[in-house]
Amino acid sequence: MLLTAPCAVAVCGDETQSNTPDYWPIDCAAAAQNLLLAAHAQGLGAVWLGIYPRPERMESLSELLNLPPHIHPLTLVSLGYPENEAPAVPERFNPDRVHFNGF
Repeated sequence: MLLTAPCAVAVCGDETQSNTPDYWPIDCAAAAQNLLLAAHAQGLGAVWLGIYPRPERMESLSELLNLPPHIHPLTLVSLGYPENEAPAVPERFNPDRVHFNGF
């Protein structure tokens, strides 16, 4: 989907802009999820393409985008108009995974 998408967004964390540098993956994941939800609300197709925590992917994207060492890529989100109707969503709910007041 990335090759045919009209655009993509690289979601990256800047470890120098946080009081807690180790939280950049969490912050970026929240930003990427909000981007996916906003794209869906606008009728766009969007796909999360995992980069982090795979070092080879992180290095390749950092090199491609010429990122400085303190900027870390978490994901690419490809954006565009979907060609087809949304596929049926499989039923994944498993009541055995729900726990109340303890595990």
